[in-house]
Amino acid sequence: MNELLEKIRKRIIKDGPLSLADYMSTSLVEPEYGYYMNGDPLGKKGDFVTAPEVSQMFGELIGLWCAITWHKIGSPDKIKIIELGPGRGTLMVDALRALKLAPTFLDAIEIHLVEVSPSLRKRQERNLKSLGFDFYWHNKYEDVPEGKFILLANEFLDALPVRQFEKNNVGWAERMITINRKGELIWELDKFSDKISIPIPPNLILSPVGSVFEYSEATKKLITVVTESVVKNEGAALFIDYGYSKSAIGDTLQAVKNHKHHDPLTDPGNLDLTAHVDFGMLASTARKLGGRVYGPINQRDFLRPLGIEHRAKQLLKTASTRQKADILEGLKRLISLDQMGGLFKVIAIGHAKHPAPEGFQNREGVE
Repeated sequence: MNELLEKIRKRIIKDGPLSLADYMSTSLVEPEYGYYMNGDPLGKKGDFVTAPEVSQMFGELIGLWCAITWHKIGSPDKIKIIELGPGRGTLMVDALRALKLAPTFLDAIEIHLVEVSPSLRKRQERNLKSLGFDFYWHNKYEDVPEGKFILLANEFLDALPVRQFEKNNVGWAERMITINRKGELIWELDKFSDKISIPIPPNLILSPVGSVFEYSEATKKLITVVTESVVKNEGAALFIDYGYSKSAIGDTLQAVKNHKHHDPLTDPGNLDLTAHVDFGMLASTARKLGGRVYGPINQRDFLRPLGIEHRAKQLLKTASTRQKADILEGLKRLISLDQMGGLFKVIAIGHAKHPAPEGFQNREGVE
């Protein structure tokens, strides 16, 4: 029996249909039965694999990027490295190992991890405690103390809740989740959508009937507070995820378990729910608040200037036959345009007085 499904049914019976955003939030982070609140979903034995799990090179180059960014913003004596959704802590472990070559930077950093999952916090602590750093955990970004910072978010935004709106014969209506007579979760269009403000971009309003637009209030709120912090504290932020370069039409909601796709309404709490990131909305939000936006660019175009191919050659020199195959497969997966290199995009938010971040020279985003 799915306990979370029962709770959702009772909520719908009492309060009416749920928005997709409410359903995603409940499914992923409900305190008792939420997907991220129990167990470890990462890796080959889990439900999905992220770039840090593909190859150590990814985290090492992110560490290098942090050190160069620290230098470009004036090499402050103290700086916070903040990671949103650190997973197992793999990215941070690989980054800090690579940064042993930059001891002055290491002396300046203070590590802050934003993680709501108790089980993943324990996994992060086990992986990070041997590195000799103090780590501070927070439930949300707003809890991190003020000060100069570099923020990292790899595959974090795609798990933030989205609302969906569908074009029908009379206009746009929000897609809601209700139950049928069998007690199954099903989709329906909100009958009262004409009485609420629907955030459809002007260039997409005339899309054909059946079109779906996704909007994440949670992403806009996060980008707002992060950009305000960048402007106030002269910080920098780096986001890596899959999504649209500009706001676009499309139903991108997906549910994954054991590396296979499932119906997102069938097993809440046991499926990873994600949606594509609207980088156009992200960039527009940051610019309006005074942030300097760079990108989005493909992950391939970000990692190659940082030296991922050179790093692969270094690792190959001392690798066993099996390790060589893993290194080359990891490199291919991270930078090939038909894999993560093309699917994933990278965007940075910086302060107006600082030079372009590494990997983004001459790539400042345009309106």
